[in-house]
Amino acid sequence: MTHQYQLTGLTCGGCAATVKKVLSQIVGIQSVEINEQHDEATITMSNHVATDTLKAALASHPKYTISDKMAVQSIPSVLSTTNTFDEPEKSWFETYKPLLTVFAYIAGISLLASWQDATLNGMQFMRFFMAGFFLAFSFFKMLDIAGFADSYSGYDLLAKQWKGYGYVYPFIELALGVAYLIDFQPYVTNIVTIAVMGFSTIGVMQSVLNKQKIRCACLGTGFNLPMTTVTIIEDLLMVAMAAIMLFLM
Repeated sequence: MTHQYQLTGLTCGGCAATVKKVLSQIVGIQSVEINEQHDEATITMSNHVATDTLKAALASHPKYTISDKMAVQSIPSVLSTTNTFDEPEKSWFETYKPLLTVFAYIAGISLLASWQDATLNGMQFMRFFMAGFFLAFSFFKMLDIAGFADSYSGYDLLAKQWKGYGYVYPFIELALGVAYLIDFQPYVTNIVTIAVMGFSTIGVMQSVLNKQKIRCACLGTGFNLPMTTVTIIEDLLMVAMAAIMLFLM
């Protein structure tokens, strides 16, 4: 038998993974499918499992709640005669506006900082851009480290095995940002960047190729960004810039 339930508290792919893992461990549950876009859970059972049992299983994760879908939908059905509308799908630009805005700010500041005697210093531009990228992105992640760790564990290869890596990762980005800003050990800094960002790209590519509909955690949990090829390009751009800087040293 299969039943649908309404969920609350989902903010990222990691949240969906956590709820699925918890519910799947209940005796009698055969499979759990989470629809993040509609905050729904489709649960297949070998024998009936009470909703209270599902709620009790999630009690250790108070951020998430589950309820019978029919009970939740009964109220909106009464209000169906009022003026309601479905939110239109966002365009590509509207979806990625936060990410594009951050990149534009970083690029603009880097350009000004590296402009010397009416000439652009390419090496300095890349160094300042890398510094700005890691400092800004680590900042957004630190606004909700626990939420980021949950989301990151949904697709990063290492974070899947050790969730603690999701808590460490923002500080790795912070350290890289400071290193680029003060030009600390540039050879080592670029090597570490290639290793960290290159490894991160593998998990992102797997998720995109498998057509998983999960949220990207690059800007933490404050923005609802989908995981697409844009995320791959973002990571590979950092790898490419670090490699170019190494080559030009």
